[in-house]
Amino acid sequence: MDPLDRIDEIIEIVQESRSVPMSRTNFMYDRAEMIERLDDLRAELPSELRKAAAVLEERDRIIEAGRREADRIISEGETEHARLVSVNEITVSSEHEGARIVAEARTEAQRLREEVDDYVDTALANFEQFLTRALASIERGRDKMHALREIGTFQGEDSERPLPF
Repeated sequence: MDPLDRIDEIIEIVQESRSVPMSRTNFMYDRAEMIERLDDLRAELPSELRKAAAVLEERDRIIEAGRREADRIISEGETEHARLVSVNEITVSSEHEGARIVAEARTEAQRLREEVDDYVDTALANFEQFLTRALASIERGRDKMHALREIGTFQGEDSERPLPF
């Protein structure tokens, strides 16, 4: 289950829990079950972080593969260029052809770099959105918890006073 879904589930449990008698803000819920749910959430967060690290590793592999391919294409173009130049009968045409191959190789290398950059940017943007939603959900949960704690503390002081009758 997605960690954000877990957080939403815990918030829903808190919202739907029975109120403590004579209180609108305090609620009753099995402590062990709540701790178990929170432990599950904690266990899932590292897996999401591992996924993010895997995306970054994949990005590095793709960039490196693109660089190797670009270097190979450039090397092939330069080799072809040198071979064509060495032939005396077609020296002029071979220089032009070699230059064209090198230019195509550079264009292809640039295209590959741009595709890799787009892929990495998309992956990082998706991860950024996930983290933003996770942080927002956590912040809402903490705000609700603090609000409930403050309300519960305030009413707890009133309940310690003796009843007026």
